[in-house]
Amino acid sequence: MEKKLHQDHFKVSVSKKEEAQQYLQGRGAQINTPNRFLKNERVKEHIESIDDWEEANLPTQYLEQEAKTIVNKVESPDVGMGYSMNAYAGCEHGCIYCYARNVHEYWGYSAGLDFERKIIVKKNAPQLLRKQLMHPKWEPIPIMLSGNTDCYQPAEKKYRLTRGLLEVCNEFNQPVGILTKNAGILRDKDVLQEMAKKNIVRAMVSITSFNEDLRRVMEPRTTTALQRLKVIEELSSAGVTMGVMMGPMIPGLNEHEMQRIMKAASERGATFTAYTFIRLNGAIKFLFHDWLYKNFPDRADKIWHLIEQSHNGTVNDSRWGLRMRGEGSIAQIVAQQYAKYGKLYHMNEGETGMNQRAFRRPGQQGVLF
Repeated sequence: MEKKLHQDHFKVSVSKKEEAQQYLQGRGAQINTPNRFLKNERVKEHIESIDDWEEANLPTQYLEQEAKTIVNKVESPDVGMGYSMNAYAGCEHGCIYCYARNVHEYWGYSAGLDFERKIIVKKNAPQLLRKQLMHPKWEPIPIMLSGNTDCYQPAEKKYRLTRGLLEVCNEFNQPVGILTKNAGILRDKDVLQEMAKKNIVRAMVSITSFNEDLRRVMEPRTTTALQRLKVIEELSSAGVTMGVMMGPMIPGLNEHEMQRIMKAASERGATFTAYTFIRLNGAIKFLFHDWLYKNFPDRADKIWHLIEQSHNGTVNDSRWGLRMRGEGSIAQIVAQQYAKYGKLYHMNEGETGMNQRAFRRPGQQGVLF
C-alpha cells in the first residue's frame, strides 16, 4: 500500500510581499466580516482603506457555558440527517468554506476570525443528551455528531465532551453518526468498537484534497489527508463502518481529485461516501473571496466564475435540491464522477442503516419497539 499520496503540482502563495507579511498563518479567514445582527461594530474589510490597523494573530479562546439544549431537529432535506448535536460552536480548524461560520453570528460574533478564535464550549452537553434520551417521547432516530462544527476539533482534547456524548449513546444504545477531519477520533476507538458491535455507529472522515499546500491554507488546523486515510483504515479494521465525505468540491481547485479520494478511501476500508459542491452563502461569500484572491491570484477569477456558473449565476444558491449539488456542466461532471467511481470502488452497496431496536433507557426491560 502506498505511503505517499500524489499531489498536484501547483503551489500556494500570497500575491504580494506586503500582503504576505500581514497574512495570518494557521487561520483560514483573514478578516472579521460584519455581523448582520449587530448595528455598531468595527471591522476591517479593505486593508487599503484603513490607516494603522494591525490584526494580531490572537490565540484561541474557549468560552465555557451551560447550554439549555443539545439535540436539534434538522429541517433541511439536503443534508440527510434528522437530528444533530454539537458540543462546540465555532471551530478552530478554520476551514474557509465552512457553512457553520454563519451560525456564529447568532452568538454575537463574526463568521470570520471570531469563528476560529472564539470557541463556545457547552460543558453540560453529555448531561443534556442524557436528559433528552430519558424523555418518554424520544424515539431513537440517529443523531449526527458534527452536524455543524467538528466534534473532534482541538478543544475536544481538553474537554472530552464528544467522548461523553458517545458514552451516553453507548449506554442507551442510541444510534449516532460522526463526521470529522481530525485524527482525535482514534482516542475513542474503544467506545466506538463497542458501539459498532451493536450496529449503532457510523463514522465519516472528510477529505477534500491530497495537495498539502492547498490543505494548509484551506483547512489550516486540520490533520493531513494521509493521516485521515489512516483513521479510516484503523477504525474500519476495528469493526467500525467507515465512509468518506468529499466536500466541498470546488471547480478549479479540487474537483478533479474525487476519483483519487474515493479509490484511496476504499483501499483503506471505507464502504460509503457522500459529497457536496461548493456554496458560498452569507458571510462565507466575502471570506472565501478574500481568501481566494490572496492565495490564488493567478486563477481566482476563473474559479469564482466557475462557481457562479454552477449556481445559476450566483455563488449563494438557496434552492432546495440544488444548493448542495450545483447545476451546469461542471457540477454535472462532478456528479457523473461520483456515480461512476462509487460503482467502480463498490461504495454504498451494503446496508448503511443502524440498529434502532436496541435502544433502551437505564432500568428498562426489553426493547422499546
